[in-house]
Amino acid sequence: MIDFRKHLLAGQVIPAHPLALNSARKFDERRQRALTRYYLAAGVGGVAVGVHTTQFAIREPRHGLLRPVLELASRTVDDDLAKRPRPFVKIAGVIGPTSQAVSEAALARSLGYNAGLLGLGALRDATDAQLLAHCRAVAEVIPVVGFYLQPATGGRVLSYAFWREFMDISNVVAIKIAAFDRYQTLDVVRALAESGRNDIALYTGNDDAIVADLLTPHVFAGRTVRIVGGLLGHWAVWTRRAVELLEEIHRAVPLGAEVTATISASWLARAVAVTAANAAFFAPAHGYKGCIPGVEEVLRRQGLLEGTWCLDPAEVLSPGQREEIDRVYAAYPEQNDDAFVAENLSSWL
Repeated sequence: MIDFRKHLLAGQVIPAHPLALNSARKFDERRQRALTRYYLAAGVGGVAVGVHTTQFAIREPRHGLLRPVLELASRTVDDDLAKRPRPFVKIAGVIGPTSQAVSEAALARSLGYNAGLLGLGALRDATDAQLLAHCRAVAEVIPVVGFYLQPATGGRVLSYAFWREFMDISNVVAIKIAAFDRYQTLDVVRALAESGRNDIALYTGNDDAIVADLLTPHVFAGRTVRIVGGLLGHWAVWTRRAVELLEEIHRAVPLGAEVTATISASWLARAVAVTAANAAFFAPAHGYKGCIPGVEEVLRRQGLLEGTWCLDPAEVLSPGQREEIDRVYAAYPEQNDDAFVAENLSSWL
């Protein structure tokens, strides 16, 4: 059996899987399967399904898509790994109040998922003690990936004290930090360092600081902690290049390297280019309205998706977002993997 903790600790590219819909806003299984095949062929170390990029509305009874979406992704991954075995992690989004979260965790586990990415947005007014009880209940069902989601996209502020106690939950395997805030990011890293645990992997979800997060050694309590990989909606596009980027970073600053290791200043320019592309995809200038259609627009241009339809008809590209995507395509052509997709698209479909 694969040691998923070891796999996560080694640092992986884990895209947050989008949802493929047709023009009638119905589930497009063929293109959904093609997306999963794209990620597998790109060399990712895992996928996260049923998360924000997959659209939380898949859980609504009128859509009834949570099980079908989770099931199709799991089956597509298993079919590929049966032909080409390698370490891989399947992560399912788990949200809602405790009863819902426990139910979703049980569903994910029954469908072959290795861990649940635990969103806490539904417990916006809960105390730390209530939040921790919630997390422990879910961790009894499935290994947990903690999730620090910024308030602008449905998350809540979580204290250092919360994270320090969260680190003591034995079935926590990783944490995705998507606070988009350096102070709050450091709260999580410090909590891990001071916990003494070395079996919890830190993953960036900070789309405004992807490269910086992955390059930076964080020193607390005499211990150096690294953010080893990314679980990102941003990495749901141009994914082959994301895999190459993480491999380059791990060569430039190997995990476990001394803090005195030096890097080229060119990495700072790379960091800016990645953040600039993310600004086009996620539309922070418009409060992140358009972040899901922005990702889908890139996939549409590549032929992986037929359109940018979301379950909510009001969820569309922000004003000027299409032009911003044009601009970053022209400004940073080295970031796209259009040629890779074009070579393989017919087989994925």
